[in-house]
Amino acid sequence: MKWDYLIVGAGLFGSVCAHELKKSGKKVIVIDKRNQKGGNCFCEKIENINVHKYGAHIFHTSNKEIWDYVNQFCEFNNYINSPVAIYKKEIYNLPFNMNTFAKMWGIKTPAEAKAIIEKQKFKGSPNNLEEQAKSLVGEDIYRKLVKGYTEKQWGRDCKDLPASIIKRLPVRFTYDNNYFNDRFQGIPIGGYNVIFEKLLSGIEVRLGVEYKNCGIEARRVIYTGAIDEFFDFQLGNLEYRSVRFDTKVLDTDNFQGNAVVNYTERSVPFTRIIEHKHFEFGVGGKTVVSYEYPSEWKVGEEPYYPIGDEKNSKLLEKYLELQKTVPNVYFGGRLGQYKYFDMDKTIEAALGLVKKLLVKN
Repeated sequence: MKWDYLIVGAGLFGSVCAHELKKSGKKVIVIDKRNQKGGNCFCEKIENINVHKYGAHIFHTSNKEIWDYVNQFCEFNNYINSPVAIYKKEIYNLPFNMNTFAKMWGIKTPAEAKAIIEKQKFKGSPNNLEEQAKSLVGEDIYRKLVKGYTEKQWGRDCKDLPASIIKRLPVRFTYDNNYFNDRFQGIPIGGYNVIFEKLLSGIEVRLGVEYKNCGIEARRVIYTGAIDEFFDFQLGNLEYRSVRFDTKVLDTDNFQGNAVVNYTERSVPFTRIIEHKHFEFGVGGKTVVSYEYPSEWKVGEEPYYPIGDEKNSKLLEKYLELQKTVPNVYFGGRLGQYKYFDMDKTIEAALGLVKKLLVKN
């Protein structure tokens, strides 16, 4: 058998696995059904701007080992994610912080903000997303900045969504617009493709190839596609939310003044507009923007956000049991594990899997 490992998917999880296994002397081949490397991190160059084709990716972590690891492959700039939200004609800073509260209520101090939230907040044990949001930020913030955006994103009323979705909703009582609390943050200079070219250097990669038809034999398989698709949906399909991107080149040097602008009214059909040049402090006479339209997912469409409700969690448990029937196949990544991962956690999980596999030899 020519290959020690067949890795299905040239995204972040698969590429890190491939790199580390090759470094350890294993014979590795990578396939991907798309015609490009990088999974959802792939950047497309338009008007000399690195466009995040499958949605904005901002690297952030508090794990210095992971930060040092990824810095082997690229140099990061000092981009700080500071999104803004538009509700009707009002503009608010995100995450929810003293700038947000000062604009919302005309107040100045943390004590004033806390008093208003305390007066408005939901009392009791939250049973759904609406109650959870109100328990964190009160009625006004929920109504203007959470409700409409969230219902567009998930296609469901907030009362029908689990509280767990926003248990970690960033709320701070300082004048700090940095969305993430992580110590390290930035965008790769030159775009994410730089990382994948180096991760996959010297490794055979076949693009536009489906796993079921690849005809490649290997001792082990690392599968980063959808776990239910691997088993031909025999127990039913897990559900996702999808996103449609409407990307436009505009004849202006600066369209919205920020990389990420959320539109929180339910009546506005898109959730946000991404202006890609601001991720890398781009200059030039044109700009590229992407409008994001959330949508229901169907088999055959691109899955983005796993829906971790009770129904899908129970179905996942059944697929995890079925996974035990294929002992030489290892599932990883967002689709393989049916779980949303930040990029640093994806790298951490990939390194952890490789470590276990090398112990098994």
